[in-house]
Amino acid sequence: MTAALPERWRQYLALDRRRSTHTVRAYVATAERLIAFLEEHRGERIEASALATLDQADLRAFLTSRRMDGIGNLSAARELSAVRGFLKFVGGEEGRVPQLKGPRVKRGLPRPISPDEAMALAQDIAETAREGWIGARDWAVLLLLYGAGLRIGEAMGLQGDIMPLGETLRVTGKRNKTRIVPLLPQVRQAIETYIDLCPYPPARDEPLFRGARGGPLSAALIRRAVQGARGRLGLSDRTTPHALRHSFATHLLGRGADLRSLQELLGHASLSSTQVYTQVDAAHLLDIYRNAHPRA
Repeated sequence: MTAALPERWRQYLALDRRRSTHTVRAYVATAERLIAFLEEHRGERIEASALATLDQADLRAFLTSRRMDGIGNLSAARELSAVRGFLKFVGGEEGRVPQLKGPRVKRGLPRPISPDEAMALAQDIAETAREGWIGARDWAVLLLLYGAGLRIGEAMGLQGDIMPLGETLRVTGKRNKTRIVPLLPQVRQAIETYIDLCPYPPARDEPLFRGARGGPLSAALIRRAVQGARGRLGLSDRTTPHALRHSFATHLLGRGADLRSLQELLGHASLSSTQVYTQVDAAHLLDIYRNAHPRA
């Protein structure tokens, strides 16, 4: 019975909640760690009925053991969130989850880069690629992140059925939620150029972006390319593929975009996730003031 609980949890997360593969893997691993810890902690086999009797002391002991493994506040908070979800799943509608305040996590602001840095980064990666079509591919991917606000995983998930391109693009994001994003002419041209040069024309149900040998392009390759380019250009460590998406959001907000529209463009489930960009914009304005004002 115990061994079946994490598997049932896995199926629920993947099929009913439509969580990402990464989230499912992480949450199931937490459930397995919790059960293993409790079996040693209590000295007995842990069934679903035993999970229903957990109290604050049990959860504190589990988190303490994870702290001894070396995890920080953010990881501990995520672990506690996964545990709560698992216990609620096991207990059903009548289930009781012990109330335990999680560790305080200081939420960092997204760190955008300037438009010039974004374009210099993409251009450097394209120009240093070993083949012309690979340079065109990387240029198109990075423009999708900066020019359309896609996550790197969303760009990797695009298939050949998006062709021919129009003025908008349907994107599948987290939890299989779809949204429509506008395509700037420069972004559309970059994708079309890549398709023209790519030696592996994608079918409608195959990945749009291909690796050097024709398989699906790995996001890790794009991250490594960005890492190399930021070293050559002398950019900071905050220059990552995801920083391009942050820059997209911050620059739109600075140009007058409203939060609701930005929420739709980014595919955020809640407005609170988007509101953080108002803090980014304010921080950017403060930096400009401090650097430019003679009395600052």
